[in-house]
Amino acid sequence: MISIGMIGAGIVGERIIKQIQQEGKVDIKAVFDEQQERLDYLNETYGVPIADSLEAVLHSEIDWLYIGTPPASHASIAKLAASAGINVLSEKPLAHDAEAGQEMAESADRNRIRTAMHFPLMYKPAVHEMVKRIRGGSIGKITRVELQTFFPDWPRGWQQTPWIGSRSQGGFVREVFPHYLQLIHRIFGGLSIQHHIVTYPEQADLCETGLLAHGVIADGTPLLLSGISGIGQKELLQFKVYGDQGVLTLENWSNLYEERKYEERKELTEFDPVPTLFESLQQQSTLLVPFEEGLIVQRHVDHLLNNG
Repeated sequence: MISIGMIGAGIVGERIIKQIQQEGKVDIKAVFDEQQERLDYLNETYGVPIADSLEAVLHSEIDWLYIGTPPASHASIAKLAASAGINVLSEKPLAHDAEAGQEMAESADRNRIRTAMHFPLMYKPAVHEMVKRIRGGSIGKITRVELQTFFPDWPRGWQQTPWIGSRSQGGFVREVFPHYLQLIHRIFGGLSIQHHIVTYPEQADLCETGLLAHGVIADGTPLLLSGISGIGQKELLQFKVYGDQGVLTLENWSNLYEERKYEERKELTEFDPVPTLFESLQQQSTLLVPFEEGLIVQRHVDHLLNNG
């Protein structure tokens, strides 16, 4: 059984705790968050041991450190863990920017630790079925790859943390797009953004409200990215791969649909089992997304957020 310490225990961190306790294959040694109220809640609700500092977590004899803090603090925490010989599991995006992400990757390499990013799509059966059908030629020749994201509000109702809506650290391009940019990179061997425009509100400290981008995947097939918030529509995320024989759509993270010419789309529901994130950590699985891959995604995010 591997042991883990946790820094940052927001909504996503709480989901991590739930998953660990449901699987029963990882020992949570210590949890630290700057909000004492939050720590008390997690201790009372889940019985997890809490720490009074980052240093206390690093000294709690752990194999892995989970970093679930705002992006600006990822690099400093990850470098401390690497120096202590502790493997690091980081939330996305990898860091505040590519420069900090590069420091994280170099520190991990220098200290010979293992790294992983928390990209849940990699462990979803529907995603693996989608990849299998794409690579197996089920939908024929790929003619376009497209990501569309619609948010009635940003931040979302369940994620009312100030930094999530800030221009410096938040926004849906940092919070949601990395999942799909990483998936596109993993499926198609890379991507390149050729043209893009990002829309910001007048208030200088608030994050983007819209993004349109055009590019190509590794073989030159067109790629379209679209995101908008503050609209009269419920949240909808659609990752679509168009082929000349069919179309696959991953909708709202885990619902997979297939369409054929002149037929109604049908939902696919029978999938092979897939190792979870923590099973993959134990097995050192190739499903894991290392910092080097997270850095590639970070560079795409930085590029998309720059209108220059």
